[in-house]
Amino acid sequence: MAKTNEFTLIRPDDWHVHLRDGDMLKAVAPLTARQFARAIVMPNLETPITTASAAEAYKERIMAVLGEKSGFTPLMTCYLTDDTDPDDLIPGFELGAFTAAKLYPAGATTHSTGGVTDIARIEGVLGRMEKAGMPLLVHGEVTDPDIDIFDREAVFIERTLAPLLERFPGLKVVFEHITTSDAVDFVSSGPQTLAATVTVHHLMINRSDMFKGGLRPHLYCLPVAKRDSHRLALRKAVTSGNAKFFLGTDSAPHAVSAKEADCGCAGVFSAASALELYAQVFDDEDALDKFEAFASLNGPAFYGLPVNEGRVTLKKTESGLPAAVEVGGGETVKPFHAGEALAWTLVD
Repeated sequence: MAKTNEFTLIRPDDWHVHLRDGDMLKAVAPLTARQFARAIVMPNLETPITTASAAEAYKERIMAVLGEKSGFTPLMTCYLTDDTDPDDLIPGFELGAFTAAKLYPAGATTHSTGGVTDIARIEGVLGRMEKAGMPLLVHGEVTDPDIDIFDREAVFIERTLAPLLERFPGLKVVFEHITTSDAVDFVSSGPQTLAATVTVHHLMINRSDMFKGGLRPHLYCLPVAKRDSHRLALRKAVTSGNAKFFLGTDSAPHAVSAKEADCGCAGVFSAASALELYAQVFDDEDALDKFEAFASLNGPAFYGLPVNEGRVTLKKTESGLPAAVEVGGGETVKPFHAGEALAWTLVD
């Protein structure tokens, strides 16, 4: 594609975001709503969203912050547990309280201790989801402490995801925030019921970046960034035009005090500039002609939702990111690429 300094695309969606609650919700939700028309909102709050009524209440809290005039629609997810009630889950999906259900292997990431301990425990739930057409979103890592942290995604594919797809061939599955060439190959060669989201930070950093000039806690996330060969495989996948890959930031804010701690929290907060940074990736790969499909078309097609009506414009003009976003109570959260210049700017 010929180089350009400005382009317009259908308003995109974020198919994986953490908005948190309380003061953090107030601080970060407007940043996501500024860029995206819809977002799949993760349910791993301190008290996870495990019922339809809890999802509806959380959605109300989000919209109380943003207001109807924002034009933003949160798409709610159910946090699956060993005891998830399909008689609440499926009616909740059919009535629109839920858009999808999220599988967190117990202990895999933030607030996941109540997640699924063994996928065999929820086979009845998955069968009902398959029949209803309800998408399953998976955090794709094993939690076996004997498995090296850099191998946990590849092992998850072998041990859990491949057998899951065989057992439930009609189940729609989104392999969330993939980080490896193994995942790229598995999704690319898999059935049409399988898709994947890719974060902007996994497209831009590798595991060495976490240690450049010292420990970089704000680049620590789960799944952890991998070798550069995996980063390059992700970039090739998202710019290939393959409709199985779509945008999901996994923007996961934590207060600076929780990141820069003895046991720092996992998560990269990219919501302040996600769309601009994705545009930079596609521009660097000479693939801006593929960006609209990745950001605005592939996700709705997989979820069976209409494409957004609005449009947004990005200009290749330098702008700056703040060093921190105020949260309240004296806390701040540090954005991905904090204090750095952006090559692209979203035009309001």
